[in-house]
Amino acid sequence: MSEQIDIEKELDEGRKPGNQTFFKKNSRNILIITRGHPFERDSFFDMIDSLGLNWSHIEHPAAQSFLKKENLKNFDAILFYDMPGLNFDEFENESKFFIEPPKEYKKDLIKQLKEGIGCVFLHHSIAGWPSWDEYSNIIGGKFLYKSGRIKGRECSDSGYRHFVNYKVSAVGKHQITRGLDDFELEDELYLSHVFEKDINPILISDYSFTKNNFYSATNALKGKMNSNENWEHPDGSNVIGWTKSYKNSAITYLQFGDSAKSYKNNNVRMLIRRSIDWVIKETKELKKV
Repeated sequence: MSEQIDIEKELDEGRKPGNQTFFKKNSRNILIITRGHPFERDSFFDMIDSLGLNWSHIEHPAAQSFLKKENLKNFDAILFYDMPGLNFDEFENESKFFIEPPKEYKKDLIKQLKEGIGCVFLHHSIAGWPSWDEYSNIIGGKFLYKSGRIKGRECSDSGYRHFVNYKVSAVGKHQITRGLDDFELEDELYLSHVFEKDINPILISDYSFTKNNFYSATNALKGKMNSNENWEHPDGSNVIGWTKSYKNSAITYLQFGDSAKSYKNNNVRMLIRRSIDWVIKETKELKKV
């Protein structure tokens, strides 16, 4: 005869957040948006499970018709781990390489940000919707796969560097980084554009953000991986985490999050969870004003 199973214990220990078909009223429900850039799915969602939140996942292009008030009413925040707006199969044809976001999607997103929804952007999300300038203003920075204009100025393509070992340090005082000690991380870094006048920096890297330490994104798309040949780029910011607001919504961007090593780092997990908590709390305060 089989051993008697404690059903309540089995359900409590065996069912992870995000498996329900309903929304729990007394817990935080998070919408996660992905697609546009490859990632290690199992490790990523193991990290998401570790946050102790109820979550739902949607991918592009379905996400582009989902950001409406009636769909978001049960969600407390959105976690963006997507990179829409680029067709890498059409790199040589600029008119096809850049994809314009649907007008309805732009309208819906801005409307929800006006009404108030906390947003956390991770890693490659800073490269999303490159042809929509306002999107980078929402995030507080921009990564360019091709040279283009940022805030009225012509800029070269951005830089990347995989498997960098660097130290992460808190800067200033913030609820997200309270009590955080410096920690080491191996992850990908970007030499991109940080809108330092528009953000509140909370994390910095000790890595040197100069062109000789990075590789050209355009060269990579041309098949020349890990190359900065004939590439010029000004020195960049060492800020890798920040907060800001847009309309009535609190925003956090964290640059780490490229691989399983990053997902498994306890400090990374803590900072993502705290970022979610902060954007939810801060958005409520913004909506009171």
